[in-house]
Amino acid sequence: MRSKSIPRTSKIKITPELRRAYSDRDRRLDNDPDAPTMPPEFWKTATIGKYYRPLKTQISFRIDNEVLDWLKSRGSGHLTRINEILRERMAAERAAERGSPQR
Repeated sequence: MRSKSIPRTSKIKITPELRRAYSDRDRRLDNDPDAPTMPPEFWKTATIGKYYRPLKTQISFRIDNEVLDWLKSRGSGHLTRINEILRERMAAERAAERGSPQR
């Protein structure tokens, strides 16, 4: 019973601009075995970050009993919920920092 916090995957949109860029590419690089060029159709169903798993560090911290009871009352996975809540807060603060004028 996990709720999604931040979407980590997205479909790649094959736009006319992308098709134009593909056709205007430097074709000398097409035969480079270390960097093959794939046609846009290859990427049509691709997803970004499908297998992304952030590195995790085991820590120990103290939490109010009332907060822990509330988290556990929502079913199993209370530690995952703690991480999701913190990740949402982190994303919100980062977005706010980007939106504020620099000092």
